[in-house]
Amino acid sequence: MTSILTSRRPEIAIDFGTANVRVIRRDDGIVFDEPSLCCFSRQQGTSGLVAAGAEAHAMVDRTPTHLQMKHPLCRGVLQDIDAAKELLRYAMSRAGGRKRLRAPRAIFGVPADATQAERNAMLTAADDAGFGATTLVAEPLAAAIGAQLPVQEPAGSMIIECGAGTTEVAVFSLGGLCETGSVRIGGATLNRAIADQLHLRHKFLIGDLTAEQLKLDYVGRRRAPYGNEADAISVRGRCLRAGLPMSIEVELSELDMVVKKHIQQVVSVVRDVLGRAAPEISQDIHDRGVVLTGGGALMPLMSEMIAAATGLRVEIAEQPTQCVAYGLHRMLAG
Repeated sequence: MTSILTSRRPEIAIDFGTANVRVIRRDDGIVFDEPSLCCFSRQQGTSGLVAAGAEAHAMVDRTPTHLQMKHPLCRGVLQDIDAAKELLRYAMSRAGGRKRLRAPRAIFGVPADATQAERNAMLTAADDAGFGATTLVAEPLAAAIGAQLPVQEPAGSMIIECGAGTTEVAVFSLGGLCETGSVRIGGATLNRAIADQLHLRHKFLIGDLTAEQLKLDYVGRRRAPYGNEADAISVRGRCLRAGLPMSIEVELSELDMVVKKHIQQVVSVVRDVLGRAAPEISQDIHDRGVVLTGGGALMPLMSEMIAAATGLRVEIAEQPTQCVAYGLHRMLAG
């Protein structure tokens, strides 16, 4: 009986995020981790996959007119089923492992507030990509398990999952969701906000990859333990006034303003969720504090602004960018 049950357990988990897709195997852990991006050819009225994952990411803002870049997900939810299908097939082929004669059972992470239509779209993409029976689980729950929060205990635990496309706030007790809240912003939204700031204030255009790198440089400067003598970051792009490629210096204080405006939206959701929590759970959260996961957890000012607005202790999970994947892996292991 044990062997029968074991064979019917999910073998694969997919952390399908706006920025990255990760494939997790029950026995091997994370076996694939690349950007959630596809490049298609549009020649002669047909569309075919040219590249996906890391190969497609290198092509961003560099493609000729007959090639089209597609993001399967936008703000945390599926927007292109065909692109999702192709990316999942690519990920599974690259993940390797022994060949199987049947479609693997799988667990997919989805936002806690995903609508039924959004969930059905993910199930359709999984089926088209060749997966068997697919179970959808809330990403904040997976993140909480990956961060080793005691979600099964009869006490409240609070997590803020800061993804690329959406930021979710969730309170758990006895293995279930008690309160949730979300805002469809994340790391990708902040990239766009940074690019818009340079466009509006400096009449300077930068692409998605440059905006991402500028954000990472900003994070590195602001998180440096002893600060940095340079209070500006050099960025290359196209000047609209001159119509030529050039570089400009962007003050860290200017980026601070963009980041604070971004984080304030997260703070508003956090306060809303706390305002709906039951009194006893509120006491538990007061005692235990809040845990940040996801890539946005590393953003300077995130924990400070949340702590200042709530009076709670705010901690960043160990390896926050991998918490959802780690949680899905633990679910596979049972």
